[in-house]
Amino acid sequence: MSSLAQAAGAELDLLLADADRALARGYPGDRPGRQPVHTVYVPADRYGPDLPGQWGRQALQALRQTLPQAADISGVMGIPLTLAGDVQVRVAAKLAREPVEDLRLDFEDGYGDRGDAAEDADARAAAATLAAETAAGRTPAFCGLRCKSLEPSTRRRAVATLDIFIGKLVARGPLPAGFVLTLPKVTSADQVRAMSLLCDRLEAAHGLAAGGLRYEIQAESPQLILGADGAATIARCLHEGGPRLTGVHYGTYDYSAALGIAAQYQSMDHPAADHARAVLQVAAAGTGVRLSDGSSNVLPVGSPDELRAAWRTHARLVRRSLERGFYQGWDLHPAQLASRYAATYGFFLAGLAVACDRLAAYVSRAAGGTLEEPATARALAGYLLRGLDCGAVGADEVEARTGLDPAALTALTALGRAGLSQSGPTNSRDGARA
Repeated sequence: MSSLAQAAGAELDLLLADADRALARGYPGDRPGRQPVHTVYVPADRYGPDLPGQWGRQALQALRQTLPQAADISGVMGIPLTLAGDVQVRVAAKLAREPVEDLRLDFEDGYGDRGDAAEDADARAAAATLAAETAAGRTPAFCGLRCKSLEPSTRRRAVATLDIFIGKLVARGPLPAGFVLTLPKVTSADQVRAMSLLCDRLEAAHGLAAGGLRYEIQAESPQLILGADGAATIARCLHEGGPRLTGVHYGTYDYSAALGIAAQYQSMDHPAADHARAVLQVAAAGTGVRLSDGSSNVLPVGSPDELRAAWRTHARLVRRSLERGFYQGWDLHPAQLASRYAATYGFFLAGLAVACDRLAAYVSRAAGGTLEEPATARALAGYLLRGLDCGAVGADEVEARTGLDPAALTALTALGRAGLSQSGPTNSRDGARA
C-alpha cells in the first residue's frame, strides 16, 4: 500500500470516526431471525385456552367448505392454477400445525373503555390464561398485548394495565418466548422515550432482567410521518427506541381517518397509505426495526359468495404488501388466516425456482444473463429464509436447488455489510428458524 494511502487513510479514519460510530450504532442491519407473517389481534376479554387452535380449525373448515378444489383456490386467492394444489395442501398443514404466528391481546380499540374495574379484572384473567397456555406449550412463537396509548386521557390506564398484566404473568412463570408490547397512536419521539422508561420501571417492579421487555409502536397519525418541523418524526422515534423497539405497525384506518379520507375509501391500497408506508420503509431500513402492514376490515363472514369476495380482497392486499416489502400484516378474523397463508405461500412458491437458481448461480459464480450484486444475493437469501420460516417452502426444496442449508442462507444475508453490526438485540426466539 502506498505511503499516501497509509497517511491519508489514517487521517480519514480520524475525520470519519464519529460518523462511522454513528452509522454502526444507528443502522446495525436487519434484525436476525424469524419475523412473523402476521399479528392476530383479539380483544383481551375474548382470549381463552387454545384460541390459536380454534382459529385454525375455523379457518380450515371455512376453506374446505367454500373452496374445496384447487381451481377454487386459484380463482379466489389469485394463485396460478399450477401452484394452487400445492398451496392448498401446505396451507391446510399450516392451519393444523401453527395457525397463529403472533398473537396480540388487545386492550385498546378492539377492547374499548369499560371502566377501571372491568379492565383490571380482564388484565388479570388474560394474564392468567396466557401463563397457563405458556406452561402447556400452546403459545404462538410470538405474543403480547396492546395497551392503550400514552396520550393524557389514557396514559395512567395504559400503565395500570401493563403493571397488572405483567405482574400476574410473571407471578406464574417466565415471560413467554417472543413476548412484546404494542404501543398505539404514537405521535412523538418523546412518547417512545416514555415507553422505554416505562419498561425500565416495569422490569424493576416485577423482577425482570433489565432490557428484557420489548415493544413495537403503531404508526397511525400524520404527525408521525411529517412533523411540524418538516421532518419525518418516525425516523427520530426509531433511533430513540434503541434496542427495545422491535417493530412499527401501520394503522390503516386511524391514519386514513386522520387525513379526512371518507370511510368507504379507507384501505391499505389507498395512495395515502402507500405514501405513509414508503416513509416508514425508508426510515426503518438498516435499523433492525421490522415493519408490518395494517389490516383489512372486509371480514370473510356471511354467505359463500361473501366469503369468496372478502378472501379475494384480502389475498390481493396481502400479495400487494409482500410485493412492496411488507412481510407482516394484521389479521382480525379466523377465516382471514386462510387468505393470509394462501397469498403468502403463493408468493413464496411462485418465486422459489427463480430465487434458488439466481442464488445458486451467484454462489457458484456461474456465467449467466444476470450479474448479481451482493445486495441482491442478500435479498434472495432473505426471501428464501422468510419462505422457510412461515412453512411456505421446505429446507429440502431449497437445498436441492441451491446446495444451501438455512445456516448458509443466513450467512449470505450478511454479504456486503462490512462495518455494520449483525448482532443486535433479539427476543428469546428471534434466532429460531422454522
